[in-house]
Amino acid sequence: MSATFTLDGEAIEFEPGQTLIEAARVKGRFIPFLCAHPEFPAHGSCRVCTVLVNGRPMASCTTKAAEGLVVESTTAELKSDRQALVQMLFVEGNHFCPGCEKSGGCTLQSLGTELGVTSAGFAHESPRRPVDASHPDILLDFNRCILCELCVRASADVDHKDVFALSGRGLSKHLIVNAESGRLADTGMSTTDKAMTVCPVGVILKKRHGFHAPIGERPHDVESPRQHVEHVKGRAP
Repeated sequence: MSATFTLDGEAIEFEPGQTLIEAARVKGRFIPFLCAHPEFPAHGSCRVCTVLVNGRPMASCTTKAAEGLVVESTTAELKSDRQALVQMLFVEGNHFCPGCEKSGGCTLQSLGTELGVTSAGFAHESPRRPVDASHPDILLDFNRCILCELCVRASADVDHKDVFALSGRGLSKHLIVNAESGRLADTGMSTTDKAMTVCPVGVILKKRHGFHAPIGERPHDVESPRQHVEHVKGRAP
């Protein structure tokens, strides 16, 4: 008999080494997430996927599944905490969805919809970070960065270019370009790099390609993160 843990009362089978969110995804159970990516080891930076494990809050993207664990993901308190986290991300940066080229394909936007976030909840910080348009094919809008580190890891581990890094600590922490000039044009960044596709928001954009999909046909119009997870099992070979 396969090893199982319970998720909101449902027995979930898992393979050795799987995390809670991985095992749940395979079984079509949705745990909200933001910074987790199936191609990179999780590091739990956003905490949106936090669940209760035997009564204690833990990040489901980094917690390994184990026999007999009792996991809760749908409590009213967890939903409220997730809503607050998403609201804080929206107000910390400049996320004006109707004018953003990533609208309809933005994980933050889609997650906000999924969680029922209808207002900012906090005062907007309205940062004034530079926009880097120096590259002939790529635009960087640092005002939208949520510090998920996915572009940093993709550029280092997959592209082997180390184009991006995070600098500073606490409230001063921000994304930078690893070039003496600080300009993307002075790096080896290419539109075919993995780092181009992993940003969950609208920081890294391909020039002359914005708003190409009409409303109703954008990625998250067709399938939300929850729907994607629910369909995983059905699409598996």
